[in-house]
Amino acid sequence: MSSERVPENGSKPVEAAGQQVKNTEVFGASSTDESAATAQFSDTRPYIGGQAVIEGVMMRSPRAYAVVLRRKDGTLQARWKPMPAREGGWKAWPIARGIVSLVESIKLGGEALRYSAEAFEHDNRAEGEAEAPKEEGGMGKLVMLLPLVVLVAAPQAGAEGVQRLLHLNLPMQSAGFQVLTGVLKLALVLGYLALMRRIPEIKRVFEYHGAEHKTITTYEAEKGLTVQHARSFTTLHARCGTTFLVLVVMVSIVVFGLIGASLLPSIATGNKLLDNVVFFLIKLPAMPFVAALAFEIQRVIARYCQVGPLKFLSWPGFAVQKITTAEPDDAQLEIALASLGLALAYEEGRLPPATPYELSFASYEAFVAAHGVQPNSV
Repeated sequence: MSSERVPENGSKPVEAAGQQVKNTEVFGASSTDESAATAQFSDTRPYIGGQAVIEGVMMRSPRAYAVVLRRKDGTLQARWKPMPAREGGWKAWPIARGIVSLVESIKLGGEALRYSAEAFEHDNRAEGEAEAPKEEGGMGKLVMLLPLVVLVAAPQAGAEGVQRLLHLNLPMQSAGFQVLTGVLKLALVLGYLALMRRIPEIKRVFEYHGAEHKTITTYEAEKGLTVQHARSFTTLHARCGTTFLVLVVMVSIVVFGLIGASLLPSIATGNKLLDNVVFFLIKLPAMPFVAALAFEIQRVIARYCQVGPLKFLSWPGFAVQKITTAEPDDAQLEIALASLGLALAYEEGRLPPATPYELSFASYEAFVAAHGVQPNSV
């Protein structure tokens, strides 16, 4: 497990400070002067990304990373830490920035998931529930790598099987074969996500995913960060990782079709299976470029294609988000709002700069009222 400490819930949570929250505080927006809260970010609004975790939400602003969890006893567990400033130079160039962003997202997302899993397991042990068996050593790593291998290799093997079954006689390096591979890849991903959605615990993660989207959309619409406002927005978002996944599949069809048909000599080892293995190995190094190109396309679609005649470009991603998001309840919206509030509070310099910090709050209302509370460093 991660070396990050998960506070024992035996410790007393921070209680509400009791004072009225000011509109200039991002922990919550007072209903007495909503326009002030709305205008708060209109001048310099940090770019926000996020991710759902187990019973919680992670938010990432330019200078901070925050995770808020709902523990089984109803308390909120909040954790935040500063993030290094994003570097300029070549790391900010198109394509390169996509690879940098993807690596960072995987790293932070994995850290947040591990942290939430530790809290979830601790709560289960406290309730006397059986702890899930842990994977050990190389076998655990193998289990983690297996889905990746299947989702990368299986579509190409499946495409070969389909074309033999239908007597299509498509050359392995042709654009038609790559389209078939892409369709099967997308079908596998959709099938996997649809099956995962049927698991109650995963369905709740998808609900927190919807809460994350609603909260970020509320912020981007310059509305007050309240449950009432967030509730009214859609669970779909143009910059979602689900949409990115769909774009990766689509871009891979074009890129690998081009590579196979135009940029590579014909692969002819005399063995069909070996031909497929060679082409598969050739495609692997191109995957970072495919992901980076998908990242740039998603940026353009999110910025310029949400209204007008090009809006249809968002539809494939939104359709798949119907699987990976679900309508959250108000308690889940509170968690997403709290996580965003922490990230924005750090951006404004209202949180200690050390790393990392943690606090527990008796309730969302206590979190909203707790401006000025100094947490203990962990």
